[in-house]
Amino acid sequence: MLEDELLIKGCRNGDKRIQRKLYEQYSGVLMAVSYRYAKTEEDARDILQEAFVKIFKNIGTFRNESSLKHWMRRIVVNTAINFQRSKLYLYPMMDVNDMYDLKEEAMALHDYSFQELLKLLQKLPDGCRVIFNLYAIEGYKHKEIAEMTGITEGTSKSQFARARKLMKAMIEESQIERYSYAKERG
Repeated sequence: MLEDELLIKGCRNGDKRIQRKLYEQYSGVLMAVSYRYAKTEEDARDILQEAFVKIFKNIGTFRNESSLKHWMRRIVVNTAINFQRSKLYLYPMMDVNDMYDLKEEAMALHDYSFQELLKLLQKLPDGCRVIFNLYAIEGYKHKEIAEMTGITEGTSKSQFARARKLMKAMIEESQIERYSYAKERG
């Protein structure tokens, strides 16, 4: 994008006006990424702020190998992982057979808004939430997640399976509540 090239050039030159424009153009989408990893809005804002400091500091290293948006998104994800790293509690590994059983289960996600799914996601324990985001939403492979977070590939798979199991239980509980509410009103 020509506009991105102008933003990059201006930021490399330290132009505060251009930096503000870059922030205004991308902060919304990057905040959504940050918020998926954070437990609170305050944490999400801290992650985003730290990520933008890194973006402005390192924009000189951007090499157009991917889009500017993708490059910044990766910085936000890495910042969020570092932010959460000390908070991660990784649960004991699950049986691999349990994990494959979960793949066959259909989750009724189409009935939920983005905000409802985000609230459910934020209820996950920190370790499960981070792994779920990296694998299911960001599209990283378990091997890549292991390298990024300093855990084993098996632990990544186990955390993802646990996250899916917890999400499924929360969705089922939510569906029961919705049904009960509709029945009471109906």
